[in-house]
Amino acid sequence: MILTRFFDEPLAQASFLIGCSHSGDAIVIDPNRRIEQYIAAAEHAGLRISAVTETHIHADFVSGARELASRTGARLHLSDEGGDAWRYRYATEAGAALLRDGSTIEIGRVRLTAMHTPGHTREHLSFLVTDTAGADGPIGIVTGDFVFAGDVGRPDLLERAAGVANAADLGARTLFRSLQRFRTLPEHLQVWPGHGAGSACGKGMSSMPQTTVGYELRYNWAFGIADEAEFVRQALTGLPEAPRYFGQMKRINRDGPPLLGGQKVPTLLPEQRLGPLLAGGAIVVDLRTAAAFAAGHVPGTISIPYNKSFTNWAGSLLPFDQDFYLIADERGRSVLERAARDLSMIGLERIAGAFGTEVLEVWTLQEGPLQTAAQLTPAEVAERVEREEVHVVDVRNQSEWDAGHLPGAIHIPLGSLPERIATLPTDRPLVLHCQGGGRSAIGVSLLQAAGHQAVANLATGYGGWINAGLPTVPGHPGSDD
Repeated sequence: MILTRFFDEPLAQASFLIGCSHSGDAIVIDPNRRIEQYIAAAEHAGLRISAVTETHIHADFVSGARELASRTGARLHLSDEGGDAWRYRYATEAGAALLRDGSTIEIGRVRLTAMHTPGHTREHLSFLVTDTAGADGPIGIVTGDFVFAGDVGRPDLLERAAGVANAADLGARTLFRSLQRFRTLPEHLQVWPGHGAGSACGKGMSSMPQTTVGYELRYNWAFGIADEAEFVRQALTGLPEAPRYFGQMKRINRDGPPLLGGQKVPTLLPEQRLGPLLAGGAIVVDLRTAAAFAAGHVPGTISIPYNKSFTNWAGSLLPFDQDFYLIADERGRSVLERAARDLSMIGLERIAGAFGTEVLEVWTLQEGPLQTAAQLTPAEVAERVEREEVHVVDVRNQSEWDAGHLPGAIHIPLGSLPERIATLPTDRPLVLHCQGGGRSAIGVSLLQAAGHQAVANLATGYGGWINAGLPTVPGHPGSDD
């Protein structure tokens, strides 16, 4: 048996190629849209991809299963569990084999046995992997978003991201029962999870690429709780904010991701095009660092720096049904290509064009000065708050707000800011803050692009405010954002 793990850093997502060296067949589990990596790995190992499957309908990225099967001629294998609402709607059209609890997929001398493990999602499958050439029992289990190293899949996404009423409590209770079944597995089994640290699909997973059943039974918090009600309480407590694009991903992956037919590279446009585009209301995203954007940017552009949080904020703030444009820094084409790849991973494919940073100089020469974004210290903000000269807007998540916030602050999480700009007061300048200054810098750019000129960023964020010994007030758990 051959096993290769692939890990996408921006998504903190793992996928797997499992092959049989005897027959030359291979299966890919949970592929993302970077399908060339699987094809290249299979070719390098002398394998042909004859099957493609996934553990569940993903919420955090657009699945590459349909694309990979189409490119290679492999057979799709998709879950038929979970009820009508969350079955794969494109399965029949794609000629997919439907999997139920106990279904098997034979890859030469390697057998995958589907195990229905609902809770994170209703249709979720895990796959017990047996190398029948040398054993009559499984060597490991691909758990997807069921069991992670040190954590379990969050059960609330159908409710919080996809809008299914009352699904979180039911999901947590279902997950508890699935975990009792996991307890019965042999402790020596390898566990190959679908995510590592940094994913929003759990709340405290480790970065370890694999673990074992026995280790998780001993040290994973979820297996230390015997009471179902207490498990439900803890499973639904302390969860990170679900990125706003997750609901869109669920629908795309359920209904059938469109076929890309290869990675598209953004077209570089003449610098003179930027002015007319902005005048016509186009969305233009500056990928440079927050500091570079604050020092000088084209008025009307928004800042989403190309860093480890890029995918999350692009998915939360950019429209899926509208063209947009990019500006990249001096690293140029490579940044544009990588950004386009990452955007396609979450279904943001309508990049209508791009500009290099030369556009900043051309703008200065032809249109006027660049816009800047004021960066304030905690002491400067405290002084202005005391004089009632500014309104403070906290763009952190609900759990961060609940842990404490600035006196008199307005709370609007960054993902909700675009739709609530019109509700902000206009009688005083605005100061935005988050925990460390990164999210609020994005928020400042959104307000500037919407026409707010008197807006600044608390550069060191709430952390800097605390370190300066300035006063805070406790939050109120359960309060409305």
